[in-house]
Amino acid sequence: MIARSAMAILALAGLSGAAPLDQPQSVSMALEGLRSDKGQILVCVTRMPQYFPDCTQDPDKRHFAVAAQGGAVTLGAMAPGRYAIAIIHDENANGKLDTFAGIPREGVGFSRNPALRFGAPSFQAASFPVAGAPVEQDIKLKYFL
Repeated sequence: MIARSAMAILALAGLSGAAPLDQPQSVSMALEGLRSDKGQILVCVTRMPQYFPDCTQDPDKRHFAVAAQGGAVTLGAMAPGRYAIAIIHDENANGKLDTFAGIPREGVGFSRNPALRFGAPSFQAASFPVAGAPVEQDIKLKYFL
């Protein structure tokens, strides 16, 4: 009886249009709290904890700039796994995070919106799964100065 119920559930799941867990899925992010439309948004997406939050050395990274505007940003299809996103609101468009005494002068944000204290959050605090369905991360920008 239990085996039949399990088979029926699996059959219904196949009919529901759910994507297989091993297929790439669309990932997007929505920016919240952008204080201006000046400059650009620097986006870093990685699945490697040792390359978070600055994924410039990650050989499999997604690292790019988009216009500084609120709303959804499509990051593309990604293979199943755990990912983390770090963003910088590069208001002066110089391609880097400007700081004063170690404090960011420009906005920063991370997937899952972990609490920001002294430095960037850990990969684990910002990471999210990609498997079986499209993913959207709502990222709130934080400005310190």
